[in-house]
Amino acid sequence: MYGPVASLNTAWFALIGVLWTGYFVLEGFDFGVGVLSLVLGRDDIDRRMARSAIGPWWDGNEVWLIVAAGATFAAFPVWYASMFSAFYFVLFLILAALIGRGVAFEFRGKRDSARWRNRWDVVLAAGSLIPAFAWGLAFTDLLHGLHLSRSGTYLGSFSDLLVPVAVVGGLASLGLFVAHGATFLSVKTSGPLADRARATAFWVSPLAGALTIGTAAWLAAGGLRGVPGLPGAVPLALTAACALAFVVSGLLVRIGRAVLAFGLSALGIMAASAAIFTALFPRVLVSSGPGPSLTIWSAASANLSLVVMTVVAAISLPLVLLYQGWSYWVFRQRLTRPPDQAGATAPHRAPGPAAAAQQRRRGA
Repeated sequence: MYGPVASLNTAWFALIGVLWTGYFVLEGFDFGVGVLSLVLGRDDIDRRMARSAIGPWWDGNEVWLIVAAGATFAAFPVWYASMFSAFYFVLFLILAALIGRGVAFEFRGKRDSARWRNRWDVVLAAGSLIPAFAWGLAFTDLLHGLHLSRSGTYLGSFSDLLVPVAVVGGLASLGLFVAHGATFLSVKTSGPLADRARATAFWVSPLAGALTIGTAAWLAAGGLRGVPGLPGAVPLALTAACALAFVVSGLLVRIGRAVLAFGLSALGIMAASAAIFTALFPRVLVSSGPGPSLTIWSAASANLSLVVMTVVAAISLPLVLLYQGWSYWVFRQRLTRPPDQAGATAPHRAPGPAAAAQQRRRGA
């Protein structure tokens, strides 16, 4: 017996999906910019511009991950425990990468040394690439199915998580975030860095869409085990919408409509996240045996706990959204390269004979 669909269990599953969506959209462009700062930055000025583009928000964007994890622990403790038993090493890598990113932001400018700065640039890029890939791997595994016991404990090994479809899912999430970050850089910066970001977004966006479609088709061909949820056409349609949004976004950024392109890439990530959660529903974790899949009823907390959580969320979540929206408005200005570092001025040439004679006469 699973209970009525219109319940607090369903509401909290949807809210957790919204929290993960907010995290992927906001931290997604952070990850993309972090990776691209090492690739697109031709010199120290470019790399500082890339970091400054996400500087006011990267740590605030990670709050969405903390809230999503906390909500999962409180609303669906069995889901939380099973995910940690399955993805313990993956989550450890993600945590280490996120710590490295934070340290890179703080430590890079502490010494006037090019080698020192380059090392922290590498740490920032690696700390952005690892989570961008690992989140796609983990959520694809949630859909593909994990070996669970009857109590919900993971029975497999780390190598069981690295199935080909999950690796493709990781590459898809990496592609989406890199394209999203490149589009954001084209909005937030100007000059040669923005030009390179536009070119990157144009080429990576359709590739990311194709990887996302490929992952969804692979999962659909293999069949999703467990309790039937929404019709299979719903997550597939959302995945197609994600791919279309990224293809159009790449075209728009190419013709200089960067703001609209960034909005479309954000909508594309929302569609991809919605596809994941609609494919799961009413499950929270698909099992490939011997135990059953976890559902929003079998993994949930007591009803009274969900009621208290709902009241707290109704009060606090709007305040968090208002504050974060205000911070994005305050730091909305486009970054420009310093004029003396623009690198676009005409090269200095020695004066010709006539000009040299004129200068001597002026000096006399």
